[in-house]
Amino acid sequence: MVRPGSLSVLTALGFTPRVDGLYQRLRSQSGRDVDRLAASMLRTPDELLGELEPLLRAGIVRHEGDRLIVEPPAEAVRIVVADQAARSQAARRRLEGIADAIDLLAAEEGRPVPSELDRSLPIDGEVVTAAERTGLYTLVRSLILGSRGDLLWLRPDQWRGPREERMTALLREALQSGGRASRAIYPVRATADAPEALAARVAAGEQIRVLPDLPTRMLVIGDSHVVLPDPLGYADMPLAVVRQRGVVEAMALWFELLWERAAVPAVGDAGRPDLRRFLLQQLAAGEHDEQIARKLGISLRTVRRRIADLMSELGADSRFQAGVEAARRGWI
Repeated sequence: MVRPGSLSVLTALGFTPRVDGLYQRLRSQSGRDVDRLAASMLRTPDELLGELEPLLRAGIVRHEGDRLIVEPPAEAVRIVVADQAARSQAARRRLEGIADAIDLLAAEEGRPVPSELDRSLPIDGEVVTAAERTGLYTLVRSLILGSRGDLLWLRPDQWRGPREERMTALLREALQSGGRASRAIYPVRATADAPEALAARVAAGEQIRVLPDLPTRMLVIGDSHVVLPDPLGYADMPLAVVRQRGVVEAMALWFELLWERAAVPAVGDAGRPDLRRFLLQQLAAGEHDEQIARKLGISLRTVRRRIADLMSELGADSRFQAGVEAARRGWI
């Protein structure tokens, strides 16, 4: 049964009547040049693309080179259904992970019985402050070198500043004896802002992956410690150093969920993350400019400029030609 107010396929899918009206006007003009299409509708290309942003984000409209491709209603329904199915599967995996975390935290040996509630102990850990930044490095160094187990990092911004060289040297020292590993997740923009810093961490033995963004810094050390800003975020101090096993296991599980979602960045010949390869991989995967911009944390205009520069470097007149030439050169 058609729901009240669902006057067309797109409004039934949740789009506004205004977006649906624009879609209906464009259906018969699929494949036309964006500039000419915008002029015929008394808009600039940027204005037209801005109005089409919901459809571009959904994949119902695609901006391929200078042309605008508009999918027919049947394909639009298929695209939306496939996207929702993927989102449902991702949500199910996250819920299963949360359920596992709850089971860990509720383990019988860690739960006091009602008769012992008055004898409950505080969580094992402390909040640490340091008057100087050198105190932070000394603390982290002592925790890493005085412990065992793998190192799990969330590093949303720590590649900036002079301390990074010391931290990389510490990482190399921790890993050189073997028997432990280091994995770190960075925001995608780090591949553009600090490829040398990431390359140095990889050379030291660290595995890295990237996500569009990260909410906080974090370091999990084996099953013994987790180090977090207090409150969560990007602050150096104060730090919460927690030894409570249930909390450490929960943070390690959270890291694993993020690691599963994160992407392995492309690496250039010099061992540095290569933004060109990332762009080519995203285009080859069918990602739209808007999605790439969100992952990189940069403007849509900057993404399109970098793609245009990449096409110029490859001597390509279209994105398809760019993909062919990049494959010939072994970039993807």
